[in-house]
Amino acid sequence: MSQSYPDIEHIVIDGASTDGTLAKIHECHSPRIAHLVSEPDKGCYQALNKGIRLATGDIVGWLHSDDVYYNDEVIADVVRCFETTGCELLYADGLFVSTENPNWIIRDWVSGSFSDAKMANGWLPLHTTVFVRRDIFERFGYYREDYVISSDTFWLLKCMYKTGLKITYMPQYVVRMGYGGLSTNWERTIHRWREDLGIYQQMGLSPRKALLKKILRKFPQFVKAPFVHGSKK
Repeated sequence: MSQSYPDIEHIVIDGASTDGTLAKIHECHSPRIAHLVSEPDKGCYQALNKGIRLATGDIVGWLHSDDVYYNDEVIADVVRCFETTGCELLYADGLFVSTENPNWIIRDWVSGSFSDAKMANGWLPLHTTVFVRRDIFERFGYYREDYVISSDTFWLLKCMYKTGLKITYMPQYVVRMGYGGLSTNWERTIHRWREDLGIYQQMGLSPRKALLKKILRKFPQFVKAPFVHGSKK
């Protein structure tokens, strides 16, 4: 709501929550929300698909619970980058922060430049830093709802890996994510790895090699965060 760019269509998808979310939305933000859907769903990917199908804007982005944009200029910067590069998909950098103390930076995800070779070796952009032209979903499909955790991995690979899509990396932070989401406990991590292995095999990649390199890429993100940002617990 604080973004400087004025032409934003806010769509809120809520899974029939009972934690006060709806009351807060109606109290603070409802006049600016184009669509508010609150009903049971089968998981986050079904919720994302609902929101994407309602979207009418040229560019689609998403924020999950406990995520905020890095500053008030993010959407303006994203739109400018789409206009100047003519890209179809844009991704950038993001930070994972403590949900109790947003100034405590836990993980620093700098994606770097794109290449098919990197994707074959387990690289992916951070999902919430991705913005796409809306017609991408008509061309490549929506999120598969049979995956519990890794549907974003499958969708990103399907869109980006050896497709010829015009992809741009915007080298700046665009999101601060609350650390502790769907895939961060040990049981769910194992489940995600199993899904990832199946996805890499479907995409014709070396499953074990890609998964191992994907895991290894994460360690430097944790190690460098306190040195780069000087954040403290």
